[in-house]
Amino acid sequence: MFILNEETKMKYQIVRAGKSRSFSEDHPLFVGAKDSGEVVVFIGANSGDAFRKFGKSDQRAAVLIELGTECLGVHTGESRGEEGSNVLGFARFRLGGGEPSKLVEVVRQPRSLEPAVAAARQVFESVGLQVAVCNDFAGRIVDRLVRPYYNAALRRLDEGLASAADLDTTLKLGLGYPEGPIELLERTGLAHHCDVTQALFEAYGEAAYAPARRARVAKQIVGK
Repeated sequence: MFILNEETKMKYQIVRAGKSRSFSEDHPLFVGAKDSGEVVVFIGANSGDAFRKFGKSDQRAAVLIELGTECLGVHTGESRGEEGSNVLGFARFRLGGGEPSKLVEVVRQPRSLEPAVAAARQVFESVGLQVAVCNDFAGRIVDRLVRPYYNAALRRLDEGLASAADLDTTLKLGLGYPEGPIELLERTGLAHHCDVTQALFEAYGEAAYAPARRARVAKQIVGK
């Protein structure tokens, strides 16, 4: 088993597998990558497929797969709640078309190896990102927490509780947010919000995740 200590500097290899929502080609993560390394990072929309074709994953300190809204288990398989290895998932949180945040959510399974989690954390933190580790649930932490809030704001707008400007101003002043929910979603993309909430609704069946009407309309407009 690979043992990580404070003096170990992780060398990592990147396998490109389509367009990434998490990282642009000029990001320091790409700049610092090597031709081979103890960690393999699959980046792009087709990361799962690339991982399945890669082979010899158990010889690495960690193997990291970029995720969309799906569970890591879709790519690794699951069995009796005892799944887990050196293979982890990750996604850098990004709201629609906005700039990616500094947060990377690293996804582990029940028996994921702790040295692999530590290696993943070190790789991302070495390029200035912050890491939160979560269990393997569709949507991970941020989307599961914020999407019902955005849906509620859109529904209150539809109900005529207040104007969009007043809803945004109230939440900015009352909660200290830099942007209100309506302006934030309109800036970053209501259609993308529709995609994410639809995926979460299908995964969990909870009404709070069902795409709000305005998000569905935006998605229909984009599709024309």
